[in-house]
Amino acid sequence: MTRIRGLLLCACAALACAGAHGAAAGLEVGVTEDAGKADGGAAFFATLSDVGLKANRVSINWDPAHQTTISGQAQLAAWLPKAQVSGTRVVFAVAPHDAKDFNSSAGAKTQFVDFVRKLAQTFPTVKDYVIGNEPNQPLFQLPQFAPNGKAVSAAAYLPVLAGSYDALKAVNPTITVIGVGLSPRGNDLPFAKSNISRSPVRFLHDLGVAYRASKRTTPLMDEFAFHPYPARNSDAPDVGYVWPNAGLPNLDRIKQALWDAFHGTAQPTVAEPRKTFARPLKLDLDEVGWQVAIQPALVGLYFGAETPNLVPVSEQTQADYYREVITSVECDPAVRMLSFFHLSDELDLGRWQSGLIRADGSKRPSYDAVRQTIAQTHESHQHRRPPARRVGEAEEAVPAQAQAVELHRGSGRGGVVQGGDLQGRAAQGRDREAPADGAPEAAAQCQGDDQGQVEGRISSGAKAEGRDLRVRHSNDRHHELAALHRLREQAVSRRPTA
Repeated sequence: MTRIRGLLLCACAALACAGAHGAAAGLEVGVTEDAGKADGGAAFFATLSDVGLKANRVSINWDPAHQTTISGQAQLAAWLPKAQVSGTRVVFAVAPHDAKDFNSSAGAKTQFVDFVRKLAQTFPTVKDYVIGNEPNQPLFQLPQFAPNGKAVSAAAYLPVLAGSYDALKAVNPTITVIGVGLSPRGNDLPFAKSNISRSPVRFLHDLGVAYRASKRTTPLMDEFAFHPYPARNSDAPDVGYVWPNAGLPNLDRIKQALWDAFHGTAQPTVAEPRKTFARPLKLDLDEVGWQVAIQPALVGLYFGAETPNLVPVSEQTQADYYREVITSVECDPAVRMLSFFHLSDELDLGRWQSGLIRADGSKRPSYDAVRQTIAQTHESHQHRRPPARRVGEAEEAVPAQAQAVELHRGSGRGGVVQGGDLQGRAAQGRDREAPADGAPEAAAQCQGDDQGQVEGRISSGAKAEGRDLRVRHSNDRHHELAALHRLREQAVSRRPTA
């Protein structure tokens, strides 16, 4: 059943994109992989080229105990020229070594920004930087809340992103600054027993509030990174999250939250129909993956214990899911990059076994699935793809046929704007609540129909209080209406605390 669904989805998505007039023109498929530096890069980049992967996001950690030290600098210096030769775009993801590092001293955030500046000066060929990693999760940034229960993680992250943006643009204005590397989940419970975290929609709200309060008149980022992992490893790509969390089928929530946070400011939002931006905000889905059951014959190559309660999928299921992910994302013009986590398995079972390649170097079915899907989507689009834009170049206005579709308040239903019914069905999703310790029962959802991937916008303010609403930035059936956002917020605020 999974394979049949995957094949149908691929066919539907291909037809949908064919009618989308270059919707996938800017999409790159890559990997998030640090292990490729180990062999000097020759074999690694040859493998990327074989699969058709065009980007590699690598982690660079900042340690406040060694403020100016670039770990593995010599290795990076030898590795990057091979990336250039292979045509691989390298993305540096720069984050603190420990969740409390930004608060390790009064000057820690400034020291981090200085480190980012030094990276750009040391490696001038790298033109893409992700700043931070999942700052809405306690594993990567603490604190998430103040002792009185007020959310503080976004406000603490803002000067890091703003300072890094300014520093990188001062080194080279063509550098692409990417925030935030947002996790898809958070429980919004400041007094929970564990995993005290901030949901992605509310984190972006908090970031917008802090940005407006700062009176900053320049942007924070050129692109926005999001990690649309499934709520459960066994969930299919079309199974999403309950609001205010968000997964791959819920990208409309993220686009809406970005617009709500930054509209009317110097920070661009995602492109909208009938509105032209010098450079609209793009999305980088720079971490997504499904963990796979290890073949019995290869168990001895791994060590440690598997993550508790993890249900790995079969190798064939992973291949089907990865194919589905590419074909669905391919049709979203707001997405610049899709990056699988990882190319090769990590050997520690407590970490990630989600690679296209097993521990012994053999290829999983997902290897060929990704390679074939990239080749097929590239072939179907190459005759209509415009040349890649450089930083600062204007983006074409959205075609006239991508008009906003009127919705009656509360109906959650809209027509198909472009791509027809097949496009909507290829992108439709199902919601599932993400596991979160101590999380309250989820509020009611606003679900649209099965028919449309809609390019439009939700009006805010008075229009959200009454009259008709417009759908904005929806790539599946979950049309997030601003009025229902407020109703959910009110419902949450009325719930008694545990």
